[in-house]
Amino acid sequence: MDAEVCYRAAKARDARFDGLFFTAVRTTGIFCRPVCPVRTPLRRNVEIFPNAAAARAAGYRPCLRCRPEVSPDSPVSAGTSTTVNRALRLIQEGALDNGSTAQLADRLGLTDRHLRRLFLEHVGVPPILVAETRRLLFAKKLITETNLRFAEIAFASGYGSLRRFNEAIRATYQRNPKELRRFAPPDSTQSAIELKLNYRPPYNWSAFLRFVSRRAIAGLETVGDHTYQRDGISVRHDAQENCLIARIEPSNVSRLRPVVEQIRFFFDLRANTREIAAHLRKSPMLKAVVAKNAGLRLPGCWDPFELAVRAVLGQQVTVKGASTLAARLVESFGPPKAEVLADANLTRIGLTKARAESLRSLARAVADHRVCFDGSAPTSDVIAQLCDLPGLGPWTANYIAMRALGDPDAFPASDLGLLKAARASSARRLEDMAEAWRPWRSYAALYLWESLH
Repeated sequence: MDAEVCYRAAKARDARFDGLFFTAVRTTGIFCRPVCPVRTPLRRNVEIFPNAAAARAAGYRPCLRCRPEVSPDSPVSAGTSTTVNRALRLIQEGALDNGSTAQLADRLGLTDRHLRRLFLEHVGVPPILVAETRRLLFAKKLITETNLRFAEIAFASGYGSLRRFNEAIRATYQRNPKELRRFAPPDSTQSAIELKLNYRPPYNWSAFLRFVSRRAIAGLETVGDHTYQRDGISVRHDAQENCLIARIEPSNVSRLRPVVEQIRFFFDLRANTREIAAHLRKSPMLKAVVAKNAGLRLPGCWDPFELAVRAVLGQQVTVKGASTLAARLVESFGPPKAEVLADANLTRIGLTKARAESLRSLARAVADHRVCFDGSAPTSDVIAQLCDLPGLGPWTANYIAMRALGDPDAFPASDLGLLKAARASSARRLEDMAEAWRPWRSYAALYLWESLH
């Protein structure tokens, strides 16, 4: 983005740019979000950085007023290497908390040197600094928003010890954790905590809930008029503050950071809907539906294998029929686990022998690590591996890529709803039409499905 455009956006405090860049003030040594409420400094005193890690690398410290730790995460960009995006996802999940950059590179099939070069080219800083910044900002968020003990915050944030946590906070904020906390925490930490997870507006919350409610698996998740609940977590929307509010029960505190990452992924909080809509509006077919349904998000998943099972159950049946089969499966075998379903008698829930064998084949492939959903392999490889399994074709593989891998450009072209919405005579014809929608074909699919309503 052009520095002058960024400065004007910051001067206007435009929330649509939140998380896309940070402004750093030379005279104070502080970096801020574009929506910082303090008076905008003179242009000559401002530096623009693409992310918080780059601002920290330049010697700036986070603003205590606008709190960069609550800024929406950087979105997947059309110009960013897919390998870097895969690496960022693994870092967000804690790959560098206890591992090295060399180990991360090995998971991605790269050399350590090549991974560092890609990060310097696309992110501006090496992977380890990205991980350190995420760890630090998440710890600051927990200090400010929760009543957790500092030892709990240290380990939940990915620090190996309380000492390292204290040192990192003092070095960055020039205050100790107790001075940063703005309230006296109660003696007990047994009550649920609430965290605000910001996004860049707009967010079409009603459309999101409608999509996931029709596909919810009874016994695992509950979708109300305004909330989504599962596994001791409840999420609601606050449109005024451009955030989701996650209420997290104490049983999840020990794995708080992965839980927050799950929520961000499931609710697609990193999307830059403004950029996506601007591109898709160029299509005459999509222009009207994009304008009418601003802020559609790509629903992710809570567990990739669970989503893959749900996709196989959804082959050649209605959405309601697939939900019924999924509920029966959970009632008979519990939450979907590859090791459990690999040899299970699945015909007893109403599956045909062929469909049951397809599901067992998928489970065996995941249990044997022949198919992995952890982001270490390119989406194209995962799609090819899925299509090699009996009974799984391009529709299933692309739907899994959309929701389990969060691929913004996957496209299940043979979907009957998409063919109907696009008035396409065949999947091949629809694929040709969809070339103009790259790299956001997954979002184009969402808009086409929404047009059917």
